[in-house]
Amino acid sequence: MEQQKIIVELSGFYHKGTHRLGIHFDNYGSINGPLYKAGALWSRTHKCWHVPLRKEAFEKVMAILTPVASVNRSKLDTYLTQLKQPTATATVPTPAAVPAIKKPIPAGKIPAAKTTYLNEANAAALQQTQQALILKGYSQSTQRTYLNELRVFFTQLGKHEAHTFTTQRLKDYLSYCHTQLQLSENTIHSRMNALKFYYEQVLGKEKLFWEIPRPKKHVQLPKVISEEKIIQGLMQISNLKHKTLLLMAYSCGLRVSEATRIRLTDLNWDRMQLLVHKSKGKKDRIVPLANALQPLIQQYIAQYHPTNWLFENGDKSSHYSTKSAQVIFRNAYAMFDLPKSVTFHSLRHSYATHLLESGIDISYIQQLLGHNDIKTTLRYTHVSKKELGKIENPLDKLLRKHNN
Repeated sequence: MEQQKIIVELSGFYHKGTHRLGIHFDNYGSINGPLYKAGALWSRTHKCWHVPLRKEAFEKVMAILTPVASVNRSKLDTYLTQLKQPTATATVPTPAAVPAIKKPIPAGKIPAAKTTYLNEANAAALQQTQQALILKGYSQSTQRTYLNELRVFFTQLGKHEAHTFTTQRLKDYLSYCHTQLQLSENTIHSRMNALKFYYEQVLGKEKLFWEIPRPKKHVQLPKVISEEKIIQGLMQISNLKHKTLLLMAYSCGLRVSEATRIRLTDLNWDRMQLLVHKSKGKKDRIVPLANALQPLIQQYIAQYHPTNWLFENGDKSSHYSTKSAQVIFRNAYAMFDLPKSVTFHSLRHSYATHLLESGIDISYIQQLLGHNDIKTTLRYTHVSKKELGKIENPLDKLLRKHNN
């Protein structure tokens, strides 16, 4: 009997200053890995893998999909047709499309991004910023974010030189990001951080951003998985490496980057502790190891023989990738009907919430998670069943009185 093919839908959309090819399908581990190796990125906003909307990227994707999938490209063809129209930049629909404002930014203030051109001054500015980020010891992820945001900014300026901008011109640009580009609050915060670094740290204009307000961020509550589903999801994993990775992440409250970068030397079985080395903010911290984890890790080490990193890639040349870890999590919990917003990081949220519900002091949980500010840790009191369970719903109270 011939195996049923995966249904894949291709689309086009505009994302962070570039046109992208979207790849939509139900979660299938068999093609997640090949797409990632081919350079595809995962978009939380559009809920799909995506690559640049270019011929060579399209051919790579089709080479992966054709043998195993039935591909529907009608949405992609519609998007490509609209791109050829003279007013395409204003009419191309995206998954989060919103109408263009009726009163655009006055002509000549900030040109729209139509090319990838960087003039000589802005190209030099990008190199200077990269050097400053390296010399100041910023992490690779922060360097990548700042440089990407600045590259988009410099591209949108066209022939205009960024170093000549005043506070008012930056306000005009950020208004353009809000109204014309319809960027999210998080993206605008990232862009402002990148601009602030360039103008203050590279150019030395310390007071340039004092008068520019930041958009208010959406305060999101942690996404927590119940203790029952934690056990059901993790214990059903047959792959020993995958099970050990996720159990380690949950039992130590680790971020995905921390879980994949554990070295064998970070495990201290004598004191039953794990050293989390150079975590967020380049801070070390110590977390306790679960007693139940020791035999599992010993079994895992005996079977996989890791040499440096606890979780190594196939050829043992580096640690396991964060993308692979995220795919493992999604596969493990695909059948549990959890909200799509639940991610690998939810294991860390669940660890903290379950500790709080067990009566562990909030200041100790702050230390275990490596939070600088206790306010960050206090978010877990809003989702803890222990705290919420003390509140009687008014309807229950009314019915109880009526029945008595």
